Amino acid sequence: MLTVDFDRLGVGPGTKLIDVGCGAGRHSFEAYRRGADVIAFDQNSDELANVGTILRAMAEAGEAPESATAETVVGDALRLPYPDLTFDCVIASEILEHVPADDTVIGELVRVLKIGGTLVVTVPRWLPEQVCWLLSDDYHNNDGGHIRIYRASHLRDKITAGGMNFTHTHHAHALHAPFWWLKCLVGVSNADHPAVAAYHRMLVWDMMSRPWITRLAESALNPLVGKSVALYFEKPVPAVELV
Repeated sequence: MLTVDFDRLGVGPGTKLIDVGCGAGRHSFEAYRRGADVIAFDQNSDELANVGTILRAMAEAGEAPESATAETVVGDALRLPYPDLTFDCVIASEILEHVPADDTVIGELVRVLKIGGTLVVTVPRWLPEQVCWLLSDDYHNNDGGHIRIYRASHLRDKITAGGMNFTHTHHAHALHAPFWWLKCLVGVSNADHPAVAAYHRMLVWDMMSRPWITRLAESALNPLVGKSVALYFEKPVPAVELV
């Protein structure tokens, strides 16, 4: 289940990409499949071990071009261990809402991006997230949970203030918003509730089968209740270099 539009990113052979806060690795896998040189970066070593296993299996199965590379790196997004201007593309999907020092992380994402490179940041969208917070304290009051709700315009302005040019935005995962509202209503840990279990089966079926009817429904609903918002930026040539 991708939140980032890879066709818009233009990721392919020779692209140096870092997926910061990669989690279970969904965006790292897609970038590797498209031939990029990928670093899956996260602070959770256990989860990264699983990501590494899948990346190696992809290589063995020929699911990525032989020219592509992929590695996992354990680290802190507050201090990315890379020089300035290292990557053609930086992805930070669903991480900033967890980080108290989000300005520091944004600064690091921008720092390691090459001139002309693309940064894409995704976070939970304001309205669906507000509903979740109103329905359940357990949804966000936990270790490592969501500590803020972003308005897309506010996040956009924070990133452009760091010298980035905003280029595009879209919403994603509208079918997932009601699922989380339902979970919040019956208890976020109550995965066995019949309604939650039934909705989850539908989501799994949708992800595996991708029938036209649900694809059409989600496309129509994304602008209204898409669970995530994705923001795309380009790193311009510094003004001093234009003189």
